[in-house]
Amino acid sequence: MNMLEIISMPFTHSSIDSLYGKSYSDYPVVYFLNNNTMVYIGETVAVRNRMKNHLKNPERKSLDKMTVIIHEKFNRSATYNIETKLINYFLADERYKLQNKSQTVDSVSHNYYDKPFYNEKLFNELWDQLKEKDYVTHSREVIENKDIFKLSPFKELSIEQIELKEKIIDVCEKHINDERPFVFLVKGEAGTGKSVVLSAVFNRIQELAKEKSSALYNSNNFLLVNHGEMLKTYQKIAGKVKALKKNNFDKPTPFINKRKKANEKADIVFVDEAHLLLTRADSFNNFNENNHLEEIMKHSRIVILVYDDKQVLKMKSYWDKNKLLHLVDNHHSEEYILKNQFRMQASLEIINWIDQFVEKKILPIPKEEEFDFQIFDSAVQMYKKICEKNKNFGLARVVSTFDYVHKKDGETYYIKENQFKLPWNTTTNRDTTWAEREDTIKEVGSIYTIQGFDLNYVGVILGPSVTYDQEKDELKIITENYKDTEAFKGKDAFDDPKYIKERIILNSINVLLKRGIKGLYIYASDPELRGHLMRLYENRTENYEILKVAEDKSEYH
Repeated sequence: MNMLEIISMPFTHSSIDSLYGKSYSDYPVVYFLNNNTMVYIGETVAVRNRMKNHLKNPERKSLDKMTVIIHEKFNRSATYNIETKLINYFLADERYKLQNKSQTVDSVSHNYYDKPFYNEKLFNELWDQLKEKDYVTHSREVIENKDIFKLSPFKELSIEQIELKEKIIDVCEKHINDERPFVFLVKGEAGTGKSVVLSAVFNRIQELAKEKSSALYNSNNFLLVNHGEMLKTYQKIAGKVKALKKNNFDKPTPFINKRKKANEKADIVFVDEAHLLLTRADSFNNFNENNHLEEIMKHSRIVILVYDDKQVLKMKSYWDKNKLLHLVDNHHSEEYILKNQFRMQASLEIINWIDQFVEKKILPIPKEEEFDFQIFDSAVQMYKKICEKNKNFGLARVVSTFDYVHKKDGETYYIKENQFKLPWNTTTNRDTTWAEREDTIKEVGSIYTIQGFDLNYVGVILGPSVTYDQEKDELKIITENYKDTEAFKGKDAFDDPKYIKERIILNSINVLLKRGIKGLYIYASDPELRGHLMRLYENRTENYEILKVAEDKSEYH
């Protein structure tokens, strides 16, 4: 066992008996059982006994091949770590449907001695060998860029995320038989891992719905998201995980209309991206009631809402704090706030710079070693850099504020900035999300195709609605330049529509600027804003005290 070994054999009694006396028979190992369509992944310190137990399991009897992964340096922490990673990678590889259930809280992954060796070097070698031997289809790089991988219900969670997962399960078990609806509100800004937790919790809830000993046994549960691209990803995951079914994932309007027609309630309803729920009737989308949330609560026993008020993008889905709290507070409810940023591999200084920017404050730009943050004076040069990153890392795209005409009439509409000219995004592919399609490197994404998703590198075009007020030394938003006519429909229903228009544009900037894991590039259409950002970039500082002084002098609270 002086190196990584992958040993395969038929999944039979005789094969299991042949393991007797092997050096790894009472040593930590990782294994998987599979046939042509299904796979189960595990780890153990007693491989013969574990395999005998699997043979007695009716669900495992259909599996006909056993593969054991051994290494002399394995320990229990390492094998659990590698088991968890394999589950996520096999899911995103999409060759097999997983038989695995959610990991237990007691076996949460943790730091341990020499973890980088096992988690990175050894696992990378293992996956490369599995691909070479044709156990799996895709390379690590391809898998790591897939949305199905990033939203996997088996993802390793942080302590904060695990606490939230357990809290939601506890709430569901406690309130499943209540007479009136219970609402649990999860708040968190872009990149705090809201959807990852939701994916993990919903999978666990669906497992509990099949367990006779559970308070949630036979419960009829749904996950809703008013976002076509995200719905694709959830349904793709459902096709590869045994506890999930595609028909348990839907958009809010069809869900509501189906419940009304059948005159029945769902038990537990999860709502991802709840800031996209409609706040008024929308005949174009076949919704004729007051608002989505009210109707969902009418037709559910428990509602789990995931919400970020900085991602509201349309007046017809504008949830100000008072409106949301009024609806929720009329029911018995709780809330939980996720605070830690998981998407962007950036310093707190960079995150703070973005947070201040979307409040119109332009701070000095901090220097950053790890996160690639650049300002460009040419959209063409920014695009060339994005193409270079896409070639090297994949999942690098240009996106833009909605300041350029884009209609759903079958015609091609372009974003034009001096010598730069690329078409707006197309979303005709029903199975693959926009960012995952290789051809979309030749398009520009909008907030509607990229919201909720990760990119490795994002190049953001700030269009003509985003300008610079030199006298106030802050952003100036010109709402008249914003071309998303749908976003401002229903403005007459608000006391201060100008403020809400501005807030919607700032929210869209917030969504776009927080898409990149490894890097963020910015090009501003407005010459004065572009010039000001370039000067700040050329004089960027490593001294965060300067930033704090600039922030303290602002009027932003």
